Amino acid sequence: MSGLSRRALVRALACAALTIGTAASHAALPSERGAGESELWVPDPGTARVASLGFRNLVSDYHWIQALQVVGGSQSDPSRHGRLLGKLVDVVTTLDPWVDHPYRFAALWMTDSPESVRKADALLTRSFAYHPDEWRNPFYQGVNRFLYLDDAAGAADSIEHAMALPGSPEYLPRLAARLRAGGGSLEAAAVMLSELVAGAEDPYTRAGYEKALQEIETERRARLLDAARSEFQRRHGRDIARVEELAEGADRVLGALPPEPNGKGWTLDPATGRIVSSHYGARYEPFLHAAVREEREQKKQQDRRPKEESS
Repeated sequence: MSGLSRRALVRALACAALTIGTAASHAALPSERGAGESELWVPDPGTARVASLGFRNLVSDYHWIQALQVVGGSQSDPSRHGRLLGKLVDVVTTLDPWVDHPYRFAALWMTDSPESVRKADALLTRSFAYHPDEWRNPFYQGVNRFLYLDDAAGAADSIEHAMALPGSPEYLPRLAARLRAGGGSLEAAAVMLSELVAGAEDPYTRAGYEKALQEIETERRARLLDAARSEFQRRHGRDIARVEELAEGADRVLGALPPEPNGKGWTLDPATGRIVSSHYGARYEPFLHAAVREEREQKKQQDRRPKEESS
C-alpha cells in the first residue's frame, strides 16, 4: 500500500471514529429530567491526544461543539453541568491550547460547586502560557476566586496579574488594593460584575450579572439604613419599630429613606430583625457555595478558640 493510500485510510478511519463518537455522544447528552446524571462520555485529555491520530484540532473542535450544545440545550441553569463542561473544555484546551474563548467560557459556566470553580481556575492558569497578553483570563480568574471561593488574597493575585497586561482597565490597581485591604467587598464585587456585564456575550448571562448588581446596590442602601438605625438608637435610647421612623419626627435621622432600587420598600425581617428590602426579603450574601461557607465558619471557630482558651 502506498504512503498516500495509508494516509487516506488513516483519515477515513479517524472520520469514521469521530462520526460514531458524535452519534453516541448526542444520544447521551444530559437531559433536564436526568439532572445531569446521563452525561455524555468524555475521554481524558491524554487518551484524546493519542486517539486523535494527528487530527487534534478536529477532535478539539468536536468537543468544543459538545460544550456549546450542553449550554445552549439546557432549559434551566447551564452551570448545573459544570463537571461535564470541565471535562469537555479540558479536552479542548489540551488538544488545542491556543484557543482563546473556551478558557473564559469555563470560568463563566463552571460555577455549580467549589470543585468546578477550582477546575475552571486551573484551566485559566493553563491559558497564561498560550495567551500571555490576554488580561481578561486572569481577570476572570480573580472574579471567580472572589465571588465563589471567598479568596480575596487569591483574587488580588489574579487582578494584579491582569493589570500588568496591555489593554487592561485603569481601575484594576484600585480593585486590587481594595482586595488586599480586606474591605470594600461590595465595591469590589460591583466593579467585577460591571465588567462582566459589559463583556457578556448573550442576554441570559448579562441579565444574571445585572440582577446581581441590583442586589449589591440594594445591600449598599440597606447598610446606610443600618448606620441610621444605630444613630437612632443612640439618640432615642431604643430601637425602631418601623423603618419609616428613621425619617419621621422633629429629631429624624434621615431627611428621607433611600429609594429601594426595585421600586419596593424597606421593612424589618420578623425572623432576624434586620432591615431588608421588601422585594428580596433578605440581605445580600456573596455567591458562596455551602461548602465554602462551612469552611469559612470552621476557620472562624478555630480562630476564636485560642482567644477563648487564653481568657
